[in-house]
Amino acid sequence: MRDKKMGLKGKKILITGGLGFIGSNLAHRCLKLGAKVTIYDNLDPNSGGNLYNIIDVKNDVEIRYHDILNFDRLTECIIDKDIVFNCAASTSHPYSMKEPWLNLDVNGRGVINLLEASRRFNPDARFVHIGTTTQIGKLHYQPADENHPEYPSDIYSANKSSSEKYALIYGVAHKLPVTVVRLPNVFGPRAAIHSSEFTFNNYFVGLALQGRDITIYGTGEQKRNVLYVDDAVEALIKTSLNDSTIGETYFAVADNHYSVADIAKLTAEHMGGKAKFIEWPSERKAIDIGDAIISNAKFKKAVSWEPKITLIEGLKLTKKYYEKILDKYF
Repeated sequence: MRDKKMGLKGKKILITGGLGFIGSNLAHRCLKLGAKVTIYDNLDPNSGGNLYNIIDVKNDVEIRYHDILNFDRLTECIIDKDIVFNCAASTSHPYSMKEPWLNLDVNGRGVINLLEASRRFNPDARFVHIGTTTQIGKLHYQPADENHPEYPSDIYSANKSSSEKYALIYGVAHKLPVTVVRLPNVFGPRAAIHSSEFTFNNYFVGLALQGRDITIYGTGEQKRNVLYVDDAVEALIKTSLNDSTIGETYFAVADNHYSVADIAKLTAEHMGGKAKFIEWPSERKAIDIGDAIISNAKFKKAVSWEPKITLIEGLKLTKKYYEKILDKYF
């Protein structure tokens, strides 16, 4: 495996969805490691992108304001890249149930566009596709591993499952160097914290920083895996620099699991507000998956990676980031 401190130096990197939460944090890290970064994003409000996420590096990156449904523009951007990180997605679970066709376009056809552009114009580019732990749906056993069957309970998760398979098919059929990294509930700086349409724990952060009630549906006993964004970024970069991961799917998740209620209480304790339990909205209850207890054993074995930031440490770091710039995220 190549040294992670040197492996990106001088590399040309394309980050689709690079103005979003994970993509923008990835862009910052890649720049620090000496890469030349191109961000591809159309600031779709259903995907959580924010120009402020790159305010401090805007002169150091190339930004292309296009949609991944635009095949010609994708082709222009992918043609000379060494690594492609596909962070682009319409990420809202509830919105995917309201607008399934839009979600299918972005998370299905958009991924095919990206893979096809790679196949035709840059088949040697290292391709890292982000999946999600919610693809598996309700657990049949725990901890779930990469062999767990997939029965997604919402359109977003179903389309992410399909797009993962597209990536793996292209890897085998067209010999593209593809890896899929499934991430859990990632949290931290530069997230969309203004709406419940996005990741629940980042919405908790937004509520807490405003001193508002952090609402928990039901008893909040269901377990979740939460990973600080720096650990997620490190997982993606290490994957891109390790050729033994080509053709594989991994869960890059935290070691520990917390109930939704505990996440809310800890967020309130370290940021503000208070936890409040309310009845389940019917549309949310219908797509809840129960416990999400996931194993990271396969990924740890394949890549020299360990989650470093605990939930409490991550909450403190997240508060420090937002407290003076909260208006930029609302």
